[in-house]
Amino acid sequence: MKLTENHIEELYVFTRQHFVEHFDVQTELVDHLANDIEMIWEENPTLSFEKARDITFKKFGIFGFMDVVEEKQKQVEKKYTKILWSLSKKWFKLPKIFLIFSAIIFLYYAYQTPIIGKYLFYSIQGILLLFISIKVRKLHNTHKNKIKKTDKNWLLEEMIFKIATSNFFTLFANIFNIIILQRIMHESGFTVSLSILTVLLMVVTYITLEYIPKHSEKLLEEYYPEYKLV
Repeated sequence: MKLTENHIEELYVFTRQHFVEHFDVQTELVDHLANDIEMIWEENPTLSFEKARDITFKKFGIFGFMDVVEEKQKQVEKKYTKILWSLSKKWFKLPKIFLIFSAIIFLYYAYQTPIIGKYLFYSIQGILLLFISIKVRKLHNTHKNKIKKTDKNWLLEEMIFKIATSNFFTLFANIFNIIILQRIMHESGFTVSLSILTVLLMVVTYITLEYIPKHSEKLLEEYYPEYKLV
């Protein structure tokens, strides 16, 4: 006995009712549930769909699908880290590395001048905060509209936009600590380290808020073969 399309749709609804928000995780669970239900029907073909489904669900334990969701989140976090690392390494190859070194050298000499260095650093932080706040709002609206349009929320896609958002709050929450660190480093003569940290902050901000979201469709198609079909 095989599951019908209506049964499959009911399983999707069932996973959503049990707090599984992301379509890719839902699909993985639905596939598992469907296979298990069909195996149960082979042994007991008179059993109703609902009872077979409940028997299968009980096998997940008292926490239901939560363990599966957490494990999937860990897998996607590792995938995102690999993506970020892979894209970051490209910035340390020609011709981008030339731009990085040029920026570091420029900031190094600018930071040598007390007044110029001080206000330049503050200006960079202010521009970053403004850039991040604008990008975060735009990315949030894009993600929200896409979910509304497709009625599907992919875990990796959500992580891309959440990481971008968290960058803004992390920078905003630590802006005073960053300013204090800058003052200490500047007074201690660590202008080289300060220049490197400033440039790295700008590079990571660009990658997480501009480059990765801009290429999110391609990344999703590579990670989810079924994404193209949807």
